[in-house]
Amino acid sequence: MSRRLLLALVIALIGVLPLIPGVPVFWITVMNNIGLASLVAIGLVLLTGVGGITSFGQAAFCGIGAYTTAVLSTTFGWSPWLTLPVALAITFAVSAVLGLVTMRLSGHYLPLGTIAWGISLYFLFPQLDILGRHDGISRIPPLSVFGFDLIDGRAIYFVIWIAVGLVALATLNLLDSRVGRAIRALRGGGIAAESFGVSVQRVKLIVFIYAALLAAISGWLYAHMQRAVAPGPFGINAGIEYLLMAVLGGPGYIAGALLGAGIVTLLKDQLQRILPALFGSQGNYELIVLGAMLILLLETAREGLWPKLLRWLPEPPPAGRPAAAAPLERRAAPRTDGADVLLGVTSLTKRFGGLVAVNDVSFEVCRGEIVGLIGPNGAGKSTTFNLVTGHIPPTTGAVTYAGETITGMAPSGVARRGIARTFQHVKVFPTMSVLDNIALGAHLRGSKGLFSSIVRLDRAEEARLKFEAARQADRVGLGEHLHKPAGSLALGQLRILEIARALALDPQLLLLDEPAAGLRHLEKAELAKLLKTLRADGVSILLVEHDMGFVMGLVDRLVVLDFGTRIAVGPPSAVRQDKRVIEAYLGSGA
Repeated sequence: MSRRLLLALVIALIGVLPLIPGVPVFWITVMNNIGLASLVAIGLVLLTGVGGITSFGQAAFCGIGAYTTAVLSTTFGWSPWLTLPVALAITFAVSAVLGLVTMRLSGHYLPLGTIAWGISLYFLFPQLDILGRHDGISRIPPLSVFGFDLIDGRAIYFVIWIAVGLVALATLNLLDSRVGRAIRALRGGGIAAESFGVSVQRVKLIVFIYAALLAAISGWLYAHMQRAVAPGPFGINAGIEYLLMAVLGGPGYIAGALLGAGIVTLLKDQLQRILPALFGSQGNYELIVLGAMLILLLETAREGLWPKLLRWLPEPPPAGRPAAAAPLERRAAPRTDGADVLLGVTSLTKRFGGLVAVNDVSFEVCRGEIVGLIGPNGAGKSTTFNLVTGHIPPTTGAVTYAGETITGMAPSGVARRGIARTFQHVKVFPTMSVLDNIALGAHLRGSKGLFSSIVRLDRAEEARLKFEAARQADRVGLGEHLHKPAGSLALGQLRILEIARALALDPQLLLLDEPAAGLRHLEKAELAKLLKTLRADGVSILLVEHDMGFVMGLVDRLVVLDFGTRIAVGPPSAVRQDKRVIEAYLGSGA
């Protein structure tokens, strides 16, 4: 049984709980609360567990959804069902504005930013007359289905858990898609993802808004279940509890969100009764226990509880190779107006304060040519790569590709023009499979977006992307490892994986940063054979490498840097005799 089917079965079994004779009303109420919390926790699994974006402010979005339907249905007499799209629209607008500001933050500033606006919205709610100030809004009409009012907990139970099931399915679909791979790539810091056309800021905003909309749905259901809304449930304490649910259950697992929501909801209910009696006074003592639980969890089980439960479940059947699909369209060769020069670097300089990392460097890469960029450690080779691919802007100088100036262009824009790269320090996504890592390289060769992914309208395109990824894996000798986590591969295999991912972009220019590092002799021979095949296919290659034996028998020309300055350029036979090159590598005594 697949784990997707298992999750659907669990939700279906929960959904029929009210039909069992003799089930107490208390448990129906508890399960309703777990369902509402699960909706928020699923969004946080995607936002925090998968995307690596920590948010403490999701309860405020619940408040927006709850207050919107409360105002519209009581003050203006709207049908509760008609208030849902309005609540989602308002939440979309608010989360888009907040996301545009917050998603630009990094490090500890990002969660602090979510705390700031979470508190601000919480204190805004009781200040507005239309929202009933501190008293809130009461007499909210119940949901109605075919003329039947869902007044008691048993009646609205089915609506809540149908919503949980649909949201869980939609989120699973999203993760298993082109957009989902881009979201999962956020945890890698975004540098590698940007190199293959992923707009990191846009993807961050998408997942932030998506999580906010799920919270708004939870708030909308809460308002019509409770029939009253007040500011209390939408404070920063609730935001911390929601985050704990996602972390406790298992960040990155949709089923973990349900598990975490269930444990925290049940535990909080019991602690609210036991602790005041134990201490002899009223107070929010449960927050102390929940905080201690979070610290203990981070120390002992950072992956949460759901992965531990998975060990007791039978392993799903091994995934097979992607089915054959129509090949992706090939990239048209760039026009160079008859000139052979594909990449032109002119007087490129980069200063970091008083340090000159690259100093007035110029060179060219022609169509169908392999050029080696060599030099001692610290010569500026990787910095030059980053200048060419847009990861850092130059101080002065220019970079052209096929006659077009790309100086200072964003990495995603550089990738769109058919320039792919690998990295000196391997940047793969260890928890993603080899297949998905490579498929990320083909991101720009697909076009399906968020909505298509959620409703599975992207299956034909996804099959083509996966088939292309498998083809590139076979091409570099990784075909036997398609469904292994990338983090389980050896260093040499990881470097080959980076090359396969770069080839999935269908590049015209390939920049390889120390591709042979960590490879054995026979593996280097296979790599050299692959690069010569690519050259014969018209792919131009610029590579950095320290293995001179590998470079000398492969490249057409060499560019030598020393302390950021070009000291030699020409065919390998001439460069190896250059006195300045010998001195740079071996010292003046040589």
